[in-house]
Amino acid sequence: MSIEILNESGDDVDVAGLSRLSRFVLDRMRVHPLAELCIKVVDEPTIAELNEHWMEKTGPTDVLAFPMDELRPGLVNEEPEEGVLGDLALCPTVAARQAREAGHATSAEVELLTVHGILHLLGYDHAEPEEHKEMFGLQDRLLAEWRSGS
Repeated sequence: MSIEILNESGDDVDVAGLSRLSRFVLDRMRVHPLAELCIKVVDEPTIAELNEHWMEKTGPTDVLAFPMDELRPGLVNEEPEEGVLGDLALCPTVAARQAREAGHATSAEVELLTVHGILHLLGYDHAEPEEHKEMFGLQDRLLAEWRSGS
């Protein structure tokens, strides 16, 4: 599995930890072992520009997902597809603000956003109530497994 993490934010980010978490999530979701993922850790002006250009929204956001080959999680009785999963843009400054508001560590927020972004790359969404329930339930389960060392 090719996981590339580029820290272009100027912030201190645990790149090795993000790589381990990403690998954990991709393994749990049965993504093909040769799939490719790139996470760019960026500053607020960069993510604001990406948000405006691609999402037509103003201002910085926490994470953006750019799927490439529309890979989906492998089912138990199916072999997963090989290809490029896509790119994530993650902003640690926004994550730090959200972490303070939520009352937890910035590292926990970055982990949450990483899992959230990977799920978006795998086709999950939260626009509708049922989708929201499924995606956030899966996100919570993956984070709990990760944090318990499973």
